[in-house]
Amino acid sequence: MVEKKPIVTDTKTPLTENVEKRFIDTIPCTYILSVLSATAAELITYPLDLTKTRLQIQGELAKTQEVKAMHRGMLATAFGVVKEEGPFKLWCGMSSIIYRHTIYSGVRVCTYDYLRTTFGHDNLPVWKAALFGVLSGCFGQWLSNPADLVKVQMQMEGKRRLMGEAPRFLSFHQAFVDIYRRGGIVGLWQGSVPGLQRAALVNLGDLTAYDMTKRFLIHKMEMEEGPLAHILASLASGFVAAVAATPADVVKSRIMNQPTDERGRQVSGSLDCFKKTVEAEGYMGLYKGFVPHWMRLGPWTLTFWITFEQLRSILGGAAF
Repeated sequence: MVEKKPIVTDTKTPLTENVEKRFIDTIPCTYILSVLSATAAELITYPLDLTKTRLQIQGELAKTQEVKAMHRGMLATAFGVVKEEGPFKLWCGMSSIIYRHTIYSGVRVCTYDYLRTTFGHDNLPVWKAALFGVLSGCFGQWLSNPADLVKVQMQMEGKRRLMGEAPRFLSFHQAFVDIYRRGGIVGLWQGSVPGLQRAALVNLGDLTAYDMTKRFLIHKMEMEEGPLAHILASLASGFVAAVAATPADVVKSRIMNQPTDERGRQVSGSLDCFKKTVEAEGYMGLYKGFVPHWMRLGPWTLTFWITFEQLRSILGGAAF
Protein backbone atom coordinates (compact mmCIF):
# COMPACT_ATOMS: atom_id res chain seq x y z
CA MET A 1 0.00 0.00 0.00
CA VAL A 2 1.40 3.35 -1.02
CA GLU A 3 1.44 5.89 1.73
CA LYS A 4 -0.13 9.17 0.75
CA LYS A 5 2.00 12.12 1.67
CA PRO A 6 0.17 15.18 2.92
CA ILE A 7 0.30 18.26 0.74
CA VAL A 8 2.47 20.82 2.47
CA THR A 9 1.55 24.44 2.01
CA ASP A 10 4.25 27.02 2.48
CA THR A 11 2.71 29.22 5.13
CA LYS A 12 5.65 31.62 5.01
CA THR A 13 4.69 32.89 1.55
CA PRO A 14 1.46 34.89 1.62
CA LEU A 15 -0.93 34.69 -1.31
CA THR A 16 -0.53 38.40 -2.06
CA GLU A 17 3.15 37.91 -2.82
CA ASN A 18 2.26 36.13 -6.06
CA VAL A 19 0.34 39.21 -7.17
CA GLU A 20 3.21 41.50 -6.26
CA LYS A 21 5.64 39.45 -8.35
CA ARG A 22 3.61 39.61 -11.57
CA PHE A 23 5.74 40.84 -14.45
CA ILE A 24 3.22 43.53 -15.37
CA ASP A 25 3.81 45.18 -12.00
CA THR A 26 7.60 45.26 -12.32
CA ILE A 27 9.78 48.18 -13.41
CA PRO A 28 11.21 46.27 -16.42
CA CYS A 29 7.69 45.71 -17.79
CA THR A 30 6.75 49.36 -17.27
CA TYR A 31 9.97 50.30 -19.04
CA ILE A 32 9.23 48.08 -22.05
CA LEU A 33 5.63 49.28 -22.36
CA SER A 34 6.77 52.92 -22.13
CA VAL A 35 9.25 52.45 -24.98
CA LEU A 36 6.69 50.62 -27.16
CA SER A 37 4.05 53.29 -26.53
CA ALA A 38 6.50 56.12 -27.27
CA THR A 39 7.56 54.43 -30.53
CA ALA A 40 3.91 54.12 -31.62
CA ALA A 41 3.34 57.81 -30.79
CA GLU A 42 6.44 58.89 -32.74
CA LEU A 43 5.47 56.95 -35.87
CA ILE A 44 2.25 58.96 -36.01
CA THR A 45 3.47 62.42 -34.97
CA TYR A 46 7.13 62.58 -36.05
CA PRO A 47 6.46 64.69 -39.21
CA LEU A 48 5.10 67.42 -36.94
CA ASP A 49 8.26 67.25 -34.84
CA LEU A 50 10.42 67.73 -37.93
CA THR A 51 8.22 70.62 -39.09
CA LYS A 52 8.45 72.20 -35.64
CA THR A 53 12.26 72.00 -35.65
CA ARG A 54 12.49 73.52 -39.14
CA LEU A 55 10.25 76.42 -38.06
CA GLN A 56 12.25 77.05 -34.90
CA ILE A 57 15.56 77.26 -36.76
CA GLN A 58 14.10 79.20 -39.69
CA GLY A 59 14.70 82.61 -38.10
CA GLU A 60 18.22 81.66 -37.13
CA LEU A 61 19.04 80.58 -40.68
CA ALA A 62 17.86 83.93 -42.02
CA LYS A 63 20.35 85.71 -39.74
CA THR A 64 23.35 83.44 -40.32
CA GLN A 65 23.15 82.47 -44.01
CA GLU A 66 24.14 84.65 -46.93
CA VAL A 67 21.11 83.36 -48.81
CA LYS A 68 17.96 84.58 -47.14
CA ALA A 69 15.90 81.73 -45.71
CA MET A 70 12.28 81.54 -46.79
CA HIS A 71 9.83 82.21 -43.95
CA ARG A 72 7.02 79.70 -44.04
CA GLY A 73 4.18 78.68 -41.82
CA MET A 74 3.53 75.20 -40.51
CA LEU A 75 1.64 73.78 -43.51
CA ALA A 76 3.91 75.50 -46.04
CA THR A 77 6.98 74.11 -44.29
CA ALA A 78 5.57 70.56 -44.27
CA PHE A 79 4.49 70.73 -47.93
CA GLY A 80 7.84 72.31 -48.78
CA VAL A 81 9.67 69.32 -47.31
CA VAL A 82 7.49 66.93 -49.33
CA LYS A 83 7.91 68.90 -52.57
CA GLU A 84 11.60 69.77 -52.29
CA GLU A 85 12.97 66.71 -50.48
CA GLY A 86 10.38 63.96 -50.83
CA PRO A 87 7.59 62.65 -48.56
CA PHE A 88 9.79 60.20 -46.67
CA LYS A 89 11.99 63.10 -45.50
CA LEU A 90 9.19 63.94 -43.06
CA TRP A 91 10.51 60.94 -41.11
CA CYS A 92 14.18 61.93 -41.50
CA GLY A 93 15.99 61.17 -38.24
CA MET A 94 13.27 58.79 -37.03
CA SER A 95 15.84 56.16 -36.04
CA SER A 96 17.54 58.61 -33.68
CA ILE A 97 14.31 59.43 -31.86
CA ILE A 98 13.56 55.74 -31.37
CA TYR A 99 17.01 55.38 -29.82
CA ARG A 100 16.21 58.40 -27.67
CA HIS A 101 12.91 57.02 -26.41
CA THR A 102 14.55 53.70 -25.62
CA ILE A 103 16.22 55.67 -22.84
CA TYR A 104 14.11 58.79 -22.29
CA SER A 105 10.54 57.49 -22.10
CA GLY A 106 11.43 54.34 -20.22
CA VAL A 107 13.46 56.20 -17.62
CA ARG A 108 11.05 59.09 -17.07
CA VAL A 109 7.90 56.97 -16.69
CA CYS A 110 9.57 54.39 -14.44
CA THR A 111 11.20 57.09 -12.30
CA TYR A 112 7.91 58.98 -11.87
CA ASP A 113 5.98 55.80 -11.09
CA TYR A 114 8.59 54.73 -8.54
CA LEU A 115 8.66 58.15 -6.83
CA ARG A 116 4.89 58.54 -6.57
CA THR A 117 4.44 54.94 -5.38
CA THR A 118 7.20 55.26 -2.80
CA PHE A 119 6.17 58.67 -1.50
CA GLY A 120 2.38 58.44 -1.26
CA HIS A 121 0.47 57.36 -4.36
CA ASP A 122 -2.99 57.69 -2.83
CA ASN A 123 -2.52 61.13 -1.30
CA LEU A 124 -0.12 62.78 -3.72
CA PRO A 125 -0.31 66.61 -3.50
CA VAL A 126 0.11 68.65 -6.68
CA TRP A 127 3.43 70.17 -5.62
CA LYS A 128 4.94 66.75 -4.99
CA ALA A 129 3.62 65.38 -8.30
CA ALA A 130 5.11 68.42 -10.06
CA LEU A 131 8.45 67.83 -8.37
CA PHE A 132 8.43 64.16 -9.35
CA GLY A 133 7.55 65.06 -12.94
CA VAL A 134 10.39 67.58 -13.18
CA LEU A 135 12.96 65.22 -11.64
CA SER A 136 11.88 62.30 -13.83
CA GLY A 137 12.00 64.38 -17.01
CA CYS A 138 15.42 65.82 -16.22
CA PHE A 139 16.88 62.42 -15.41
CA GLY A 140 15.55 60.83 -18.61
CA GLN A 141 16.62 63.77 -20.78
CA TRP A 142 20.15 63.90 -19.38
CA LEU A 143 20.71 60.23 -20.15
CA SER A 144 19.22 60.52 -23.65
CA ASN A 145 20.78 63.87 -24.67
CA PRO A 146 23.25 62.36 -27.20
CA ALA A 147 20.40 60.73 -29.16
CA ASP A 148 18.36 63.96 -28.95
CA LEU A 149 21.32 65.93 -30.30
CA VAL A 150 21.69 63.57 -33.24
CA LYS A 151 17.94 63.78 -33.94
CA VAL A 152 17.94 67.58 -34.20
CA GLN A 153 20.97 67.69 -36.49
CA MET A 154 19.64 64.91 -38.73
CA GLN A 155 16.32 66.74 -39.08
CA MET A 156 18.16 69.72 -40.60
CA GLU A 157 20.21 67.77 -43.15
CA GLY A 158 17.64 68.10 -45.94
CA LYS A 159 17.48 71.87 -45.44
CA ARG A 160 21.29 72.14 -45.49
CA ARG A 161 21.51 70.31 -48.83
CA LEU A 162 18.85 72.57 -50.37
CA MET A 163 20.91 75.59 -49.33
CA GLY A 164 23.96 74.20 -51.11
CA GLU A 165 25.82 73.00 -48.04
CA ALA A 166 27.57 69.65 -47.86
CA PRO A 167 25.78 66.97 -45.80
CA ARG A 168 27.26 66.36 -42.37
CA PHE A 169 26.20 62.72 -42.07
CA LEU A 170 23.84 60.11 -43.53
CA SER A 171 23.00 57.84 -40.57
CA PHE A 172 22.54 57.86 -36.80
CA HIS A 173 25.82 56.02 -36.23
CA GLN A 174 27.79 58.33 -38.52
CA ALA A 175 26.28 61.41 -36.86
CA PHE A 176 27.04 60.08 -33.39
CA VAL A 177 30.68 59.30 -34.28
CA ASP A 178 31.13 62.64 -36.07
CA ILE A 179 29.81 64.66 -33.12
CA TYR A 180 32.00 62.65 -30.74
CA ARG A 181 35.13 63.21 -32.85
CA ARG A 182 34.55 66.96 -33.07
CA GLY A 183 33.45 67.58 -29.52
CA GLY A 184 34.37 64.53 -27.46
CA ILE A 185 32.16 63.26 -24.65
CA VAL A 186 31.24 66.84 -23.74
CA GLY A 187 30.10 67.44 -27.31
CA LEU A 188 27.48 64.71 -26.98
CA TRP A 189 25.85 66.76 -24.24
CA GLN A 190 25.74 69.97 -26.29
CA GLY A 191 22.42 71.66 -25.56
CA SER A 192 21.92 69.59 -22.41
CA VAL A 193 21.01 72.61 -20.25
CA PRO A 194 18.10 73.84 -22.42
CA GLY A 195 17.25 70.17 -23.01
CA LEU A 196 16.91 69.64 -19.27
CA GLN A 197 14.87 72.82 -18.96
CA ARG A 198 12.54 71.66 -21.72
CA ALA A 199 12.25 68.15 -20.29
CA ALA A 200 11.37 69.55 -16.87
CA LEU A 201 8.58 71.67 -18.35
CA VAL A 202 7.33 68.99 -20.77
CA ASN A 203 7.05 66.40 -18.03
CA LEU A 204 5.41 68.93 -15.75
CA GLY A 205 2.70 68.96 -18.40
CA ASP A 206 2.89 65.36 -19.55
CA LEU A 207 3.39 63.19 -16.47
CA THR A 208 2.14 65.54 -13.76
CA ALA A 209 -0.79 67.07 -15.66
CA TYR A 210 -1.89 63.67 -16.95
CA ASP A 211 -1.73 62.09 -13.50
CA MET A 212 -3.44 65.00 -11.71
CA THR A 213 -6.10 65.53 -14.42
CA LYS A 214 -7.03 61.85 -14.43
CA ARG A 215 -7.25 61.82 -10.62
CA PHE A 216 -9.52 64.87 -10.74
CA LEU A 217 -11.78 63.34 -13.38
CA ILE A 218 -12.09 60.03 -11.53
CA HIS A 219 -12.25 61.20 -7.90
CA LYS A 220 -13.95 64.61 -8.24
CA MET A 221 -15.99 64.24 -11.41
CA GLU A 222 -16.79 60.58 -10.64
CA MET A 223 -15.71 59.49 -14.11
CA GLU A 224 -14.89 55.83 -14.59
CA GLU A 225 -11.32 54.70 -15.28
CA GLY A 226 -11.26 54.12 -19.02
CA PRO A 227 -10.55 55.52 -22.49
CA LEU A 228 -12.61 58.71 -22.02
CA ALA A 229 -10.72 59.71 -18.88
CA HIS A 230 -7.44 58.83 -20.57
CA ILE A 231 -8.27 60.92 -23.66
CA LEU A 232 -9.29 64.02 -21.67
CA ALA A 233 -6.26 63.77 -19.39
CA SER A 234 -3.98 63.34 -22.42
CA LEU A 235 -5.35 66.41 -24.19
CA ALA A 236 -4.94 68.53 -21.07
CA SER A 237 -1.39 67.35 -20.50
CA GLY A 238 -0.41 67.98 -24.13
CA PHE A 239 -1.64 71.59 -24.03
CA VAL A 240 0.03 72.37 -20.69
CA ALA A 241 3.30 70.84 -21.91
CA ALA A 242 3.27 72.84 -25.17
CA VAL A 243 2.61 76.19 -23.46
CA ALA A 244 5.26 75.62 -20.82
CA ALA A 245 7.98 74.05 -22.94
CA THR A 246 7.97 75.78 -26.36
CA PRO A 247 10.43 78.59 -25.41
CA ALA A 248 12.89 76.07 -23.96
CA ASP A 249 12.36 73.85 -27.01
CA VAL A 250 13.24 76.71 -29.39
CA VAL A 251 16.43 77.43 -27.46
CA LYS A 252 17.35 73.73 -27.31
CA SER A 253 16.84 73.21 -31.04
CA ARG A 254 18.94 76.21 -31.99
CA ILE A 255 21.81 75.33 -29.68
CA MET A 256 21.82 71.69 -30.76
CA ASN A 257 21.76 72.60 -34.47
CA GLN A 258 24.83 74.86 -34.40
CA PRO A 259 28.33 73.46 -35.06
CA THR A 260 30.31 72.22 -32.07
CA ASP A 261 33.51 74.10 -32.92
CA GLU A 262 33.95 77.54 -31.37
CA ARG A 263 34.31 79.25 -34.77
CA GLY A 264 30.89 78.08 -35.88
CA ARG A 265 28.90 78.89 -32.75
CA GLN A 266 26.45 81.77 -32.75
CA VAL A 267 25.43 81.54 -29.08
CA SER A 268 27.35 80.59 -25.96
CA GLY A 269 24.53 79.02 -23.96
CA SER A 270 20.81 78.90 -23.26
CA LEU A 271 20.62 82.38 -21.69
CA ASP A 272 22.61 83.90 -24.55
CA CYS A 273 20.36 82.15 -27.10
CA PHE A 274 17.26 83.31 -25.22
CA LYS A 275 18.52 86.91 -25.20
CA LYS A 276 19.54 86.97 -28.88
CA THR A 277 16.27 85.37 -29.98
CA VAL A 278 14.23 88.02 -28.15
CA GLU A 279 16.43 90.85 -29.48
CA ALA A 280 16.22 89.68 -33.10
CA GLU A 281 12.69 88.27 -33.26
CA GLY A 282 10.84 89.53 -30.20
CA TYR A 283 9.29 87.43 -27.46
CA MET A 284 7.06 85.69 -29.98
CA GLY A 285 10.23 84.27 -31.52
CA LEU A 286 10.35 82.00 -28.46
CA TYR A 287 7.02 80.53 -29.56
CA LYS A 288 8.03 79.74 -33.13
CA GLY A 289 6.74 76.30 -33.90
CA PHE A 290 4.14 76.44 -31.10
CA VAL A 291 1.25 75.24 -33.28
CA PRO A 292 3.05 72.15 -34.62
CA HIS A 293 4.54 71.64 -31.15
CA TRP A 294 1.06 71.62 -29.61
CA MET A 295 -0.42 69.66 -32.51
CA ARG A 296 2.34 67.11 -32.02
CA LEU A 297 2.23 66.92 -28.22
CA GLY A 298 -1.57 66.57 -28.22
CA PRO A 299 -1.69 63.51 -30.52
CA TRP A 300 1.60 62.25 -29.06
CA THR A 301 0.38 62.20 -25.47
CA LEU A 302 -2.97 60.84 -26.62
CA THR A 303 -1.36 57.98 -28.55
CA PHE A 304 1.22 57.31 -25.86
CA TRP A 305 -1.15 57.14 -22.89
CA ILE A 306 -3.92 55.26 -24.70
CA THR A 307 -1.39 52.69 -25.95
CA PHE A 308 0.31 52.47 -22.56
CA GLU A 309 -2.92 52.11 -20.61
CA GLN A 310 -4.39 49.56 -23.05
CA LEU A 311 -1.24 47.44 -23.03
CA ARG A 312 -1.31 47.39 -19.23
CA SER A 313 -4.99 46.44 -19.30
CA ILE A 314 -4.44 43.65 -21.86
CA LEU A 315 -1.64 42.20 -19.69
CA GLY A 316 -3.84 42.35 -16.60
CA GLY A 317 -2.18 45.30 -14.91
CA ALA A 318 -3.74 48.25 -13.12
CA ALA A 319 -4.11 51.65 -14.76
CA PHE A 320 -1.21 54.06 -14.45
